[in-house]
Amino acid sequence: MSNPPNYEVPAEMRDFAEKSVEQARKAFDSFIGAARRTADTVQGSAELARSNALETSSRGFEYAEQNVNAAFDLAQKLVRSRDMQEAMQHQAEFVRSQFAAIQAQAKEFSGLAQSAMQQGAERAKSAMQQGADEARKAMEQGQDAAKQTAQNAQDAAERATH
Repeated sequence: MSNPPNYEVPAEMRDFAEKSVEQARKAFDSFIGAARRTADTVQGSAELARSNALETSSRGFEYAEQNVNAAFDLAQKLVRSRDMQEAMQHQAEFVRSQFAAIQAQAKEFSGLAQSAMQQGAERAKSAMQQGADEARKAMEQGQDAAKQTAQNAQDAAERATH
């Protein structure tokens, strides 16, 4: 068996190849950095949603407690009423105050939900835009590095043949 011919790779070609690998690594690092920043932003959005859900849940329990306490207060007033007219008066006051309370609670819940959705949408839009911009930049760097590598290889091949 004969040994294959031993061709030496010119130093210039090795330098071009090394620079190309460095450029590709930089482009990849840029792309990974963009992906990580996007993931961090998405995680921040999830934390915001969690925080908003906790606030809404807490507020719901507060309202439930207020409403139940109002019902107990009414029950206490009813059992202490001296006659039917006084009992009906307590009942009417309860209905008016609870109607107003429930309207205020519903309005606040609506505001909380609207604010949470708006914040979430703004964060998501920002994260997606940032991720898309950074991914596009990383792809452009990768394409530039690939073009430069191809050009360097072609130049080195031409010099090697001359």
